[in-house]
Amino acid sequence: MLEAGRGRAAEERPTAGELLRFVALGDSLTEGVGDQVGEGWRGWAAVLAHALPPEGRDVEFTNLAYSGALTTELTTRQLPGALALRPQLAAVVVGGNDTLRSGFDIRRATLELDATMGELSGHGARLLTACLPDPGSLLRLPAPLARPLARRMRAVNTVVHALTERHRAVHLHIAELPWLTERRLLSVDRLHPSAEGHQLIARRFHDLLTEAGHPLGPPPTAAPAEPPPGLAADLWWMATRGTRWLAARSTDLLPGLLALAAAEGVARLRGGSRRHDEQMARAAAQALASLG
Repeated sequence: MLEAGRGRAAEERPTAGELLRFVALGDSLTEGVGDQVGEGWRGWAAVLAHALPPEGRDVEFTNLAYSGALTTELTTRQLPGALALRPQLAAVVVGGNDTLRSGFDIRRATLELDATMGELSGHGARLLTACLPDPGSLLRLPAPLARPLARRMRAVNTVVHALTERHRAVHLHIAELPWLTERRLLSVDRLHPSAEGHQLIARRFHDLLTEAGHPLGPPPTAAPAEPPPGLAADLWWMATRGTRWLAARSTDLLPGLLALAAAEGVARLRGGSRRHDEQMARAAAQALASLG
């Protein structure tokens, strides 16, 4: 039995000893964008859910992730539903959208992530976490725009690494997977994994859980789920959906990003661009220190 909805109760529930409850929290990456099945998304978490239960057990999977989610929305919009499901396994993979917002606040993101992970682990869930590649590199933005996003993503990943240790989570270095060298792993929008990319993430999480001693079923398939997008598909996406995405961000991300790029340019001319890196790293360290 596989429950892939958002909080829908299963019609048939095995006994507690036979059922593995798996809940996924996060944004469009965990929602499954890029891995379309029928009219909806599947994604790495659903693929992993199919491969979790060993023989004799069933899994109840609930995906609470949604596109555009921020770390600051976890405790209010996703955590209550997750706790109500009493999961034994919970994925918390989020942070990319934070780097794309003008109001980026690493301290608040740290507090929200720690609260979410602490509540889930405190109620008996084993956590899955991941560090993410920076969107600027994936989208191949010009260096003055890409550098500030990379700096923010490094800060988020620093926090996630520290919280992974704090809450004893199983961590996957998604940022280190070959997104930039193997085009087939990215969907047509170049920001989300393709079906094959989602399969890869699911297999890596399955490997980590197996190494940690969790009894699991067979790993997800390694066969490509679909052919990689070609140049025509890239151009079609940009002409139809990509322009709408850029327009939607123009009132939020773009003004702040242009200001960051201008500050970056001035700093580089003065030979002080490293100062921005140090300031962001210091802010992440201070946010973590505030947790005690």
